[in-house]
Amino acid sequence: MDSTVAVVVCEGYYYPNVLNAVKRGIQLLGGIPRFCEPGENILLKPNLLAGEPPEKAVTTHPAVFKAAAEVFKEAGARVSYGDSPGLSSPLRAASKAGLHRVAEELAVPLADFRDGRWVSFPEATISRTLKIASAVLDCDGLISLPKLKTHGFTRLTGAIKNQFGCIPGLVKGEYHVKMPDIFDFSRVLVEINLYVKPRLHIMDGIIAMEGNGPRSGDPTPMKVLLFSTDPVALDATACRLIHLDPAHVPYLPIAREAGLGTYLEEEIELVGDDIAPVVRKDFNVVRKPPERFVTSESFPTFLKKLISPKPVIDYKLCLRCGECIQICPVKQKAVNWDSEEKDRKPVYDYKLCIRCYCCQEICPARAISVKVPLLGRVIHR
Repeated sequence: MDSTVAVVVCEGYYYPNVLNAVKRGIQLLGGIPRFCEPGENILLKPNLLAGEPPEKAVTTHPAVFKAAAEVFKEAGARVSYGDSPGLSSPLRAASKAGLHRVAEELAVPLADFRDGRWVSFPEATISRTLKIASAVLDCDGLISLPKLKTHGFTRLTGAIKNQFGCIPGLVKGEYHVKMPDIFDFSRVLVEINLYVKPRLHIMDGIIAMEGNGPRSGDPTPMKVLLFSTDPVALDATACRLIHLDPAHVPYLPIAREAGLGTYLEEEIELVGDDIAPVVRKDFNVVRKPPERFVTSESFPTFLKKLISPKPVIDYKLCLRCGECIQICPVKQKAVNWDSEEKDRKPVYDYKLCIRCYCCQEICPARAISVKVPLLGRVIHR
């Protein structure tokens, strides 16, 4: 595994500067011939969590997407793109995020992320069959374009977690139901990456998201693009940029153990620009390991409720849109309307909640956050 990470400072999204930065980052890793051959079908996989405008920093910025598409088209590749958003259709999300307009301009088609096929992965330890989007299975090479953001469940959403979008549609929710334990879920993320094997990861950190990510946080300038073939090293470098211990991101130690890459600083070679000037010690991120959701039968139900982290709604911000209810993956909804009145509001039944935090991830109004009850804070401390 080549655990080189190219660091390229880029002040903003002025397109000529972004294009030059992307070209430089790829060159620092060996040049475009390392990642594609003329005539190959190259699939770009941006972060398209939801249909939000670029300035909200929820999705990969159109300028970064355009630069990657242009570079691979110039190399003679047949380029397509896509992702599997949480609720909306890929086309709708891409249109709102500004990617569809760029794709039309460059004649880059939207690939099929709505349908998928079951594949066998006998080397896996958690899920030996995976449903992968048809676009991913049919391409010659995948280029991942993650966004640097915080995440309530995994602390960071970056290169590794971006491949969860290779699972089509609502199938993603089924993985949360089957694996409510954060470490089992992290192992599935790693195994998806081991199966789809992206050739290159280009992380958009020019404007990152801090706070209540991955959709409800605050945009903040980081002024950097990161490039690597090793998603573990790239995510670990992103962690160090925001002054977060990579070991506190649950999937990074698991990924190293599985041979996906390394998060250890001494095993990562940084090239390009000096990382020190772009490190943000004041970046708003939770700097401790995620608390495990207590599932053991040895804990009474009432005690689990008192110590486990849980999603909480701020009704002053809640739009009553119902997206949290739609995204809840459990059969008997853990969050649902409390009445049929016009002023109805979503409420939780924490006995049903599996703590996947899909509701917090998808909320368009920044109304849901993850809270640890007082007893839980005492125990985990």
